[in-house]
Amino acid sequence: MAACRRVQRLLLLMLICGWIGSAHGGKLDTENAADNAERGKNAAGEGKAAAPDGASSVRRSGGWKLAEEAACREDVSRICPKHSWNNNLAVLECLQDRKDETELAADCNHLLWNYKFNLTTDPKFESVAVEVCKTTISGIKECAAEERGKGYLVSCLVDHRTNISEYQCNQYITKMTSIVFSDYRLICGFMDKCKDDINKLHCGSVNTGEKDIHSQGEVIACLEKGLVSEAEEQPAITINEDCKKSIMRVAELSSDDFHLDRHLYFACREDRERLCENTPAGEGKVYKCLFNHKFEESMSDKVRLVCGERLIVMALPPTVLFSTCFGSCSAGQTVSGECQGEMLDYRRMLMEDYSLSPEIVLHCRGEIDTHCSGLHHKGRTLHCLMRVGLQTLIQETDPGADYRIDRALNEACESVIQTACKHIRNGDPMILSCLMEHLYTDKMVEDCEHRLLELQYFISRDWKLDPILYKKCQNDASRICHTHGWNETSEFMPPGAVFSCLYRHAYRTEMQGRRLSRDCKTEVQRILHQRALDVKLDPELQQRCMTDLGKWCSEKTEAGQELECLQDHLDELVTSCRDVVGNLTELESEDIQIEALLIRACEPVIQSYCHEVADNQIDTGDLMECLVANKHQKEMNEKCTVGVTHFQLIQMKDFRFSYKFKMACKEDVLKLCPNIKKKVDVVICLSTTVRNDTLQEGREQRVSMKCRKQLRVEELEMSEDIRLEPDLYESCWQDIKQHCQNVVFGNAQVIECLKEKKKQLTQHCHQKVFKLQETEMMDPELDFQLMRVCKQMIRRFCSETDAKNMLQCLKQNKNSELMDPKCKQMITKRQITQNTDYRLNPVLRKACKADIPKFCQGILNNAKDDNELEGQVISCLKLKYADQRLSPDCEGQISVILQESALDYRLDPQLQLQCNDEIPRLCAEEVAAQEQTGQVEECLKINLLKIRCMYKQFTHHIKIVANNCKIAQELE
Repeated sequence: MAACRRVQRLLLLMLICGWIGSAHGGKLDTENAADNAERGKNAAGEGKAAAPDGASSVRRSGGWKLAEEAACREDVSRICPKHSWNNNLAVLECLQDRKDETELAADCNHLLWNYKFNLTTDPKFESVAVEVCKTTISGIKECAAEERGKGYLVSCLVDHRTNISEYQCNQYITKMTSIVFSDYRLICGFMDKCKDDINKLHCGSVNTGEKDIHSQGEVIACLEKGLVSEAEEQPAITINEDCKKSIMRVAELSSDDFHLDRHLYFACREDRERLCENTPAGEGKVYKCLFNHKFEESMSDKVRLVCGERLIVMALPPTVLFSTCFGSCSAGQTVSGECQGEMLDYRRMLMEDYSLSPEIVLHCRGEIDTHCSGLHHKGRTLHCLMRVGLQTLIQETDPGADYRIDRALNEACESVIQTACKHIRNGDPMILSCLMEHLYTDKMVEDCEHRLLELQYFISRDWKLDPILYKKCQNDASRICHTHGWNETSEFMPPGAVFSCLYRHAYRTEMQGRRLSRDCKTEVQRILHQRALDVKLDPELQQRCMTDLGKWCSEKTEAGQELECLQDHLDELVTSCRDVVGNLTELESEDIQIEALLIRACEPVIQSYCHEVADNQIDTGDLMECLVANKHQKEMNEKCTVGVTHFQLIQMKDFRFSYKFKMACKEDVLKLCPNIKKKVDVVICLSTTVRNDTLQEGREQRVSMKCRKQLRVEELEMSEDIRLEPDLYESCWQDIKQHCQNVVFGNAQVIECLKEKKKQLTQHCHQKVFKLQETEMMDPELDFQLMRVCKQMIRRFCSETDAKNMLQCLKQNKNSELMDPKCKQMITKRQITQNTDYRLNPVLRKACKADIPKFCQGILNNAKDDNELEGQVISCLKLKYADQRLSPDCEGQISVILQESALDYRLDPQLQLQCNDEIPRLCAEEVAAQEQTGQVEECLKINLLKIRCMYKQFTHHIKIVANNCKIAQELE
């Protein structure tokens, strides 16, 4: 086969050389040669176009030789290697590709011009093409239909040279292409269409001799500059459409081979040999190599300028670079790897040099000068403009498909990719996703963070720019969001709205209908998790909340702070912003992993306590519930605690923000608590309903079982932090600042502080604290401090006790040797509180339900709501106990109180009240002992006669104490 091809090549060379000899030899008489020269004259314009006398009639035994012509003999021997002298085409190529500093004799120039012109215009040149390319011509309809004898056939074959498969034809057309493109006048129809524009733009002259004959590539380069200027809408620059098409055709054809672009070839030859020495010509490879070196310091300014101008022209019609992609765009046809490579290179060029996009130069000139001066290299201008706004170019280059297109991003993030994303194949779209997952982590670097967010800003505004999302969700978008194709645009469904539609359906249940496919839902969740890091990555949120962001959140610049700020000011936001923030918060309640920063901060506690629910693909609020339950574990760090608490506080603004609560109780809320929005109000409404139904014996519970279970979870969570009780928090805000300013929120510590400082509180706060204590005494499980401090003792002594009787159980085991001292102290505190008012002791209240109004009505008549009675009712019942007038149940409870108070004076609020000064003065040692064995009471009895307080009420109470002690001793 190789031998056969060598024979064919030899025959081809003989055929060409034989025709050349006949074209200039005996078969062509003097008149014919003159005719040919005249045609050259007409084509070139005024001036000498003909060869020197006798040039076309010289005969040699071996055929006519260009190297033997007197006009060129010296130049050929000086410039061209000897082995090429016998090949006219090789000599022609050698002379026209000479270096700039090498001059040709004028006569040789004219000879070369006429020789080339005769080759391209003589019908016999076309006849060789017909002979050599017979099969090719018959297979290309456009070429077969061309009129013969005008050179159009060869021009057509040049246009379709990439489709030529015949070896001889391909070799012949390749050789003739280098001739045709060496001078614009030899390109079929070019001069006729561009003559006026050449003169108008002063790009050269059609008169031979005004410029170097073989520098006509400069004429094309000049026209290309005019084309770029017109694209930039510079005044007085217009090129007629026919010439414009011819320029683009030349650019398209010459872009395939560096040697065919004469202007670029001569300007860049030295840099090409130095920087792209090993890059083969053809398929635009030299162009790409030169552009890749464009911003290097070693690249000369002249070459950089010429490269830039040439690539701008190539960028005007993207198909210039996509010669390998023609025919690859039909529906369902796989795009070849070569075509994908071409597209990748083209997109990378656009990303690296903004000047390749005339639309940017035209529309962004002011922004470039104002914001981005000095940032031209390596895509920095485009990243600068991204901060101003530049969606069109991002859509065209599609860097989401391959991050390597964006050179600025690639360089800024190289270290992150090598460490955090090294497991992902180079060029995979998941690299961008990996970078987003490591945003604001220790592995991220600042420059990469900026470049990444700038790019993601645009990707987030067109769902098609995320290739993975588009691939997985295209069918879902068509089915649910009514968008059908990659390039489909609609004023009713803009690109940004498609993703909004998808995420609204991502969390639907089967009962709600029309859900996303599993793969699509996974991708939507991935995007939501990543974009929640920055409000600018949520187009709908940023658009609707622009005013509120400026008004409330201008100083919130850290990651994630802007969304938290909007959530904090939810009630103050404009309606449109409040709706979108509310919807996003509602989604977060179902899938807290959208809060990526929170999840990262809570990683230790998740791994230790919540890894099972965290691994679930569908969250449904379980993970946040687990984090709240383990909020005070040792693995919990400050960032996680703050994040979890913040989310709890946001949930209080709307019951919809608590996903599990919403799903469990939404029907109950609609039926029992309509028109109530705030979560705390909904909880109070439902809790009150449950309590009332429980108190009314025999009444069926109106709140469903699943709602009651979740309601209990919400009540327990709210008891942990006073800020989760907005009404209490607002009522006691001033008291907190005055009395508990150094107490940390959480663990119910502020609430405990207010309880201890109750007598010093303002009236409004005092009333709220009293109501809270009343609720906690009825339901001790809501007493967070009690349950936390006595957690182990509850397991030991009260594991089978109902939650409502938990405190009662602890009181009964208070003096056990196994009782934890801290728990015992907490139980005593709650006992002291209970004894200040019978309403804080549910067991006593129930037992003495009939006795209290019967014997102590006068006290009740003078009582004020929400204010303690300071033990007056209990003291009243003690007196009746001495008279043995109480009912059996009430008597049993009073006897217990008498026993407890006989051992610990603090459990008798009236004694403390009346003896407030005397106890520390007369019984200081007993108080300091804190043995709670009745020593203080004994001290008071011994010193009864010494007490100089003459108040009848006081002495009367001491007698009661003495009597109680006697009774307590008898009971023992």
